Amino acid sequence: MTLSNTERKILEDSIRDIKDFPKEGIVFKDITTLLNNKEAFAVLMNHLYMKYKEYNLDYVAGIDARGFIFGAALAQMLKIGFVPIRKKGKLPYTTIGEKYALEYGVDEIEVHIDAFGEQKGAKVLLIDDLIATGGTANAAATLINQTGAECVEACFIIGLTFLDGIKKLKEKTPVYTLIEVN
Repeated sequence: MTLSNTERKILEDSIRDIKDFPKEGIVFKDITTLLNNKEAFAVLMNHLYMKYKEYNLDYVAGIDARGFIFGAALAQMLKIGFVPIRKKGKLPYTTIGEKYALEYGVDEIEVHIDAFGEQKGAKVLLIDDLIATGGTANAAATLINQTGAECVEACFIIGLTFLDGIKKLKEKTPVYTLIEVN
């Protein structure tokens, strides 16, 4: 399922570019303007629902923090559970973690060990707002699989195709992006 040209334009027009944020030379894709645009948010969520309703998913997992917004809304529409994948130290129960490389250093994300229930092989959709270098997304997909669940696809509102994150993640799971930025 693909976006129509009209739907794509609505989404693209609702995302604001912020030059030189968080540092000079970066053009930040601000999705807060998509979130507060009721037409654009409805287009987005209806498209995601139609795409994933036949996947027979058990859970949607969202990456901290913007993935929580889209993931929780989609999980509710699909009538399935939502699982947060959080930055290290933010979850209250026993977790497993996965480290990933940053430009200068290492970070880590975690998920509860029982996040996907007792059911082995639970089908999980991973979602976030944007994929760039793919470090966080790769770590999240690894965590999902380490729990005994299966990351059946990773979905991003925006994919930065001039970086290699999408390519790297496709080695682990299928990837779907709604808007690609070259």
